[in-house]
Amino acid sequence: MNNIPLVVGNRVTYKINDCIKTIIVTDQDDIEMLKSLEILNVEACLWEKVEYEEIKEEKTMDFGEAIKLLKEGKRLQRVGWNGKGQYIELATNISYINSIGELVNADHESIGNKAIAFVGTSGVQLGWLASQADMLAEDWKIVEE
Repeated sequence: MNNIPLVVGNRVTYKINDCIKTIIVTDQDDIEMLKSLEILNVEACLWEKVEYEEIKEEKTMDFGEAIKLLKEGKRLQRVGWNGKGQYIELATNISYINSIGELVNADHESIGNKAIAFVGTSGVQLGWLASQADMLAEDWKIVEE
């Protein structure tokens, strides 16, 4: 087929039954599957070496565990969130400038000076509130720094 050996990390494009398919070889099972194929058009088969990142099984947790870690200073996100780079973190020392230009430290007697901040593609939202889906989800994970 090609001089490049069939190994993990190859991108293989082939034509079988007039259908063009492309896969990235990720394990020995993929290699065996490709060897067993009766590729009808060998000329259409292209093996290209690509960078291969090992697929890591992510450790996920429920919302309760996520909140504990948030309080310890970890950034967290859900696997199920659509946007890349979205996460929540604990905001502290919250202050703002009011309409007459005074700097107000938002230190509340019973809840202190902390809030959950949602960091998304459009900026930061202070005082983020979890949805029912977020609270019941078990796909929370720590954001890798």
